[in-house]
Amino acid sequence: MRLARGNRVALLSVALVVALSACASVPKPVDLATVDSVERPSPVGVEVNPAPPSTSAAPAPDCDPTASLRPPDPMPAPGAMPSGSTMREIQEAGKLVAGVDQNTYLFGFRDPTTNQLEGFDIDRARDIAEAIFGDRTKIQFKVMTSAGRIPALVNEEVDVVVRTFTATCQRWEEVNFSATYFMAGQRLLVERGSEVTTLDDLGGEKVCAAEASTSIKTIAEHEAEPVPVQVENWSDCLVMLQQGQVAAVSTDNVILAGMAAQDPNLTMVGPTFTPEPYGIGVPKGNEDMVGFVNGVLEQTIASGEWARSYDRWLGGIDGPRPAPPTPTYRD
Repeated sequence: MRLARGNRVALLSVALVVALSACASVPKPVDLATVDSVERPSPVGVEVNPAPPSTSAAPAPDCDPTASLRPPDPMPAPGAMPSGSTMREIQEAGKLVAGVDQNTYLFGFRDPTTNQLEGFDIDRARDIAEAIFGDRTKIQFKVMTSAGRIPALVNEEVDVVVRTFTATCQRWEEVNFSATYFMAGQRLLVERGSEVTTLDDLGGEKVCAAEASTSIKTIAEHEAEPVPVQVENWSDCLVMLQQGQVAAVSTDNVILAGMAAQDPNLTMVGPTFTPEPYGIGVPKGNEDMVGFVNGVLEQTIASGEWARSYDRWLGGIDGPRPAPPTPTYRD
């Protein structure tokens, strides 16, 4: 049935009145927020162009930072540490206290599915526990930042530090190091498509590294004058690069490889430009523990455990597996 034109107009008028009444019943929002900026927040503890540490002005002592102390021969059996030794004190305490990282993927990180610490460095710490106790689980992990490594050893809060810890002559003045168990080198991580290949390309640009790392010092002293951005943990550098707050991250190649594995939009570029010999840190007075740790490293290399651990965590991320470092001893 067709409605007369007048009736159609009347119906439309009624519908309009109803619609307006419905709109009028909706309350208006109050206290509308005004967004003046969409700048992303920075991680806690970030410092741009930080002042150099007070010790950086001191001349570096002359030494071979990779040369450590020879292992005992023979090595003591698990559960039978020599009386009066540092290892015997640890055995009697019932656990090895190891300073580690939980934010560096592949070396020391917390597995979200198990909530357990995992990685290449974690394996090295467990190797030491197994050599003392015959049990890899008799270990207490103490999570720390890069800046916390030396204070923890100086204050003897830990028995060892296994945390991508580069042995340097200056650090040898405060702590002891094992023989080199991994040789890394500093590189750059950038977004795919970036034209950056070296630090020379980053003059005036922000480059991220961890506080108290050798990497932040290298960035700050580079002649192209990139702007160092210092953070507490490497994961903070990853976030800042993803958010466009820095132009690059620069640290050891294996740490960067872990970041790239988490984000396919990032890639490592350029060659390594510093040597970074990783050693296990030990308190300065515990020289017997240094030799013992070196013996553990020799055992794990000879048994193939070092290679199996490498293949599990680092296999294929930065070329073929290298040969384990050959230890250097002072005597």
